[in-house]
Amino acid sequence: MRAPSTRDFSVLVISANRDEHLANLVIGLNRSTSRPAELVIVYMGQPNPAPLDTAIPLLLVHLPASGSGTLNLAAARNAAAAAASTDTLIFLDVDCIPATRLCETLMRDLDSLGGLVMAQPRYLSEAGFPMDDGDTGLMRASIPHHARTTLAPADGEPPTATEKYELFWSLGFAVAADDFALIGGFDESFTGYGGEDTDFSFTARERGVILSFSAATMFHQHHGVTSPPLQHFTDIVANSLVFHHKWGLWPMTGWLSAFAAAGYIDWTADADGIDVLKHPSDEDVALARVIAPY
Repeated sequence: MRAPSTRDFSVLVISANRDEHLANLVIGLNRSTSRPAELVIVYMGQPNPAPLDTAIPLLLVHLPASGSGTLNLAAARNAAAAAASTDTLIFLDVDCIPATRLCETLMRDLDSLGGLVMAQPRYLSEAGFPMDDGDTGLMRASIPHHARTTLAPADGEPPTATEKYELFWSLGFAVAADDFALIGGFDESFTGYGGEDTDFSFTARERGVILSFSAATMFHQHHGVTSPPLQHFTDIVANSLVFHHKWGLWPMTGWLSAFAAAGYIDWTADADGIDVLKHPSDEDVALARVIAPY
């Protein structure tokens, strides 16, 4: 058995009016086998969040809402990293409840390989889940992502480096602060939703930062799904253009294809740009809502 890590680390969370999900995340973090030195929470446009019950030292950062109402996810993650006082960072999505050994496993794997180490998500349904039953209840109430079941090693096995940088998500990952700085953090040219995490991993690859997938597990809380994500239409189009200009490739091609098929944009995979034909209405967004874990 590999020895546990002895390094201090910070857990970083960004949140905007997700108090219930955040409270569940904090419950999970407090029962971790390896607790962080601090929990850094960046609130986006939420000056009066609900108080949190935690034995872990809290550091709260407040960012004002943008004028457009768009959540500046890249800027918020960078603010969390800048506020952290340790040399090791775990980014955790506000919707994710960490398994009891998530932090322990991520730190052990980071010691083993370095670079970016991503945890594996399991998805909880809207039916609910037993927070008082620990990992056992959360495992029973969740399912893996169909496209990610083979990425992580068996529990207890060390990770290996991968070239699948396009499969990196910012849902939950560990990185040394020095490597985060080498990557340059998240590019704040990406505003709002979509593209910024793929850009982050592509920059990591360009700068020689290893990527691996860990057996560390996180449970993603259900929050409703819009397929395609029409509520983020403007952000996805804008961030796709930023990404294409930077890398010469289109990100989020599944969503762009769906937008094109529905007549919202004129776009093909070999296009040089995106022509917006119409914006989705509130009714369009409502009709795109589906009951699915992801």
